This record gives sequence, structure tokens and C-alpha cells, in this order.
Amino acid sequence: MKKFSWRGLSIIIFICVTAFFLAPLAFPNLPTWWAKHKLRLGLDLQGGMQILLEVDSSGLSAEDARNAVEQNTKIIRERIDRFGVAEPSIQKLGESRIMVQLPGVRDYEAAENLIKKTAMLEFKVVASPTEAQQVLEKIDSSISANIGQFPALAALDKKDKEILGLLETETEPAEDSEESEIVISDSKGIFSSLIRRGDYDLQVQYEDVALMQELLADSLFQTLVPAGWQVSLERSEARGAREDRKIHVLSSAVELSGSDLAKAKMEYGSSNSSDPRTANKPYISIEMKREGARKFERVTADNVGKRLAIVLDSEVYSAPNIQERIAGGRAQITGSFTTSEATELAIVLNTGNLIAPIKPVSTSIIGASLGTDSIKSGTKAGIIGLALVMLFMVLYYKLSGLFQDFTLIFNVGFIIAMLAAFGGTLTLPGIAGIILTIGMAVDANVLIFERIREELDVGKTPHSALDAGYARAAITIWDSNLTTLIAAAVLFQFGTGPIRGFAVTLAVGIIGSMFCALVFLRSIFEAYLSNPNKTKISI
Repeated sequence: MKKFSWRGLSIIIFICVTAFFLAPLAFPNLPTWWAKHKLRLGLDLQGGMQILLEVDSSGLSAEDARNAVEQNTKIIRERIDRFGVAEPSIQKLGESRIMVQLPGVRDYEAAENLIKKTAMLEFKVVASPTEAQQVLEKIDSSISANIGQFPALAALDKKDKEILGLLETETEPAEDSEESEIVISDSKGIFSSLIRRGDYDLQVQYEDVALMQELLADSLFQTLVPAGWQVSLERSEARGAREDRKIHVLSSAVELSGSDLAKAKMEYGSSNSSDPRTANKPYISIEMKREGARKFERVTADNVGKRLAIVLDSEVYSAPNIQERIAGGRAQITGSFTTSEATELAIVLNTGNLIAPIKPVSTSIIGASLGTDSIKSGTKAGIIGLALVMLFMVLYYKLSGLFQDFTLIFNVGFIIAMLAAFGGTLTLPGIAGIILTIGMAVDANVLIFERIREELDVGKTPHSALDAGYARAAITIWDSNLTTLIAAAVLFQFGTGPIRGFAVTLAVGIIGSMFCALVFLRSIFEAYLSNPNKTKISI
């Protein structure tokens, strides 16, 4: 009776735990603390995206290159966790590649940008108008001497050059020539001709933005910029808008960097704010570390009346005027952000710079419809497999087979409940693991039933046959299931992605099947035989 009571208590706990974690699947309107234990579906079942990334460690030492992939993997994982993707898969492949799987993601562009952004945050002083003019003149002079090495400029046709003001009007043809001569104006350099002065800033017309971006990214052009200076475009005010872009000449000296940043947070400006850059708009508030706050105070004190550009990945996000010395190490990054853009930027700043640049090698999008088809196919296979096994057990073992089918249903429910409880992810290999578990659970019960049959054949009573059958079969069941558990542990440790999902499902299924066979089913038998009128076992 003592054993029976402990067995009964464990069965009650087993059923209650299974029902608790399965409830969110059937009742989505449960309280949040309960509904959060919802089964997660993998990339192959709910759709999403998969990105293969290559880490560019060419500029690093051998030791730093080895650590770059590991460090970048950690940073990417932290960014994705903050982005809110449930159960992402992020793994190192080979020496320089990272595989990222994001199930359930729908904003593919935002996710990819979040992952690959280097996040090199820098604060730099903006050149005065006089300094900027001198830098541009020197760049013009250098480009004129190397014009043949800039295909984008050399390929400009006559019409383009006239628009840019690089050509004078045609001269009269010479007496011995039938063609007119085109004279290149020296009054305005090639690079300066791409820039016009706005009301407050230097600007590049929308039609010339692509050419300017190509020039700024050119390694030769970067060598022609005078030492101590750099030229950077400002972030577009609105995504996809056909608008001019501001351009800044900056001191190349980094006054503060991302390493000085303590935290960044997306905030929303009030509608009655006196600052038009934040009024009723999302922005990022940043707070410096203690040493960073000291630097920020010194920089603002030394450059009152000048402008301080906030540069992220070589693109200027804002360049506010320094009105006075700023203590406390607090600043704002403003711009025409959407709420999601501001949130993503705050995430990137909080997780730090990537150790080395990364570039996508391939991107695969798995649609939700394909995931739905996979769920239907997997569910159909599972139901058919379960039904056939249950039918066989009833036909071959009669009432005992029916008892076994009852525990088998609880076993499958237990697997799904445990995946939900521990935040696991169900994948197609996971469904295969559930189907395999069904077969293994039946195998344990077949061993028990055959041992009981043998004991009944030698003339033992049902109670004695039940005890002897379980005693003889238990050792074999423990041995076979423990070896399978070891194999599942090895798969989980050394496998990747779907293989680990299969290993988890298999391990949970083995534990559940052993409990159902050795505890749950035996209790059902003992409850059935506790009736004095039952003198036989239908087996």
C-alpha cells in the first residue's frame, strides 16, 4: 500500500504538470504568466529567415581572428535576444562563418540590418566653414591629378559634366579643325561640383548621392583626403525619399567612442517639446560611463560654438551645436527614426561593436505557408503512426493493450508539455523524435507483456505474474533506455540546430515512456486486479 500510494502521488503530479503546460495550446486567453509557456515552433514549421554570415578578419592578428567569430557570435545572439526572436539558432560554422536561423521573423530587412551592423559609434568635431572649404579644395586638386583612376568620374559624359558645371561653353573651332574644343573649367573642382551650400549645411543633390557614396567608399579617394580630416554623408531624413543629403567635413580625431557608452535607450519626445528634433518623435538617449562622461565634458568645454557629429558606421546621424559645457555624460541621437528603427539602433549600441565586419553570404526566406504544410504533414504522420500502433496493441494484447494505449497518449502529451515548459522548440526532426518515442514506448510494454504471459503460462496467479513480469523486464528496459539517453546526450552536445531538437525530444520521450511503462501502467494493472472478482488478465 505504501508503494501504491507513492506511485499514485507521482501519477497525479505527472498528469497535473502535463495538463498545466498543455493548457496554453488549447486556451490562448490564459493569464500572461501561464500563457508564456507556449510551445515554440522551429524555422521549418513557422517560417522565418536563415542567414549565413562571413566574418572578415583580414585586418586582425591571428589570435584576434580566432576570437573574432566567437565574439561576434555572442554579440549577434545578444542583439537577437533583445530584438525578441523566440529560440534563435546561432552557430559557428568552420573558421570564419556564422549560421543564424530566426524562426517567426517577418521583418526580414530589419533583422538582417540589426545583425550585420558593425555599430562603430564615434563622436567627432565638425570642421568650420573655412576649414571645410580648404579640405574640399585640396581634394579637388588631388582628384584632378588622378582623374583616370576614378571610373565613376571619368565615365561622366558631356551632359553630366555640363550639369555639374565642369564644362565651359564650346569655343569656336580652330581654322584647321572641324571639331569644337571642350574646355574644362578650373573655377570649380570636380568633387566640389557635387556639393552645394544649403542654408546651414553642405548638401549633395539626390541625383548625385549614389556617385558620392561610391567615391566615399573608394579606398583611393580616402587616401586623397587631407590627413586629419574625413568626409561623411549624413543619414537620410526619410527612408526611400528622393531628397538631398547633408555632407560633413569632420576631424578624424575620435573624441568619444562606443566603448565610452554605458547604455542607450529609445525614448519618445513629448508633443510640447521645444526641440523640433525630438517633439513627438522617437530618439535615442545615451548615457556615458564615468570616464566617458569626463571626456564628454572636456570635449564640449573645448568646442563651445562648434558642432559635434554623432557618427555610426561612418554615417553622421546628427551634428548638434555645442552651446555650453555639458556635464553628466548624457546626449541624444536624433533623426527621422521610426519607432522600430530607434529601437534597433538602441539594441545595437547596447550590445557593442562587432569585433570584425561581417557580410551575408546567403539569405534564405522560409514562408509561413511552407511551415504550415510541414506542420500538416508532420501531424498527419504522427497521428497515423500513433493510430496504427494503438490498433496493433489492442488487437494483439486485448485489454492490456488498451491500458497501454491510454498511457501512450499521456506520454505524447508529456513530451509536448515539457518542450513548452523549458522553452524548447518543436521542429520537423522533433516530430520525428516523437514518432520514434512512440515505437520505443511500445517496445518497453511489449517486453513487460511477454514476461507476464510467460509467468501466466507456468501457472502463476495474475498478481504473481504481474510482479514477476515487471521484475524480469525492468532491467532490460532500464539498460536499453539508458543507452539511448546517452546517445541523445551526445547528439545534443555535438549536434547543431535540428539535430539538437531531435535529441531533446528523444530524451524527454524516453523519460516519459519509462515512467508510463514502469509506474503508470503498473498502477493501472494493480488497480484493475484489486477487484477480488478479477482472476485473469486479458493479455
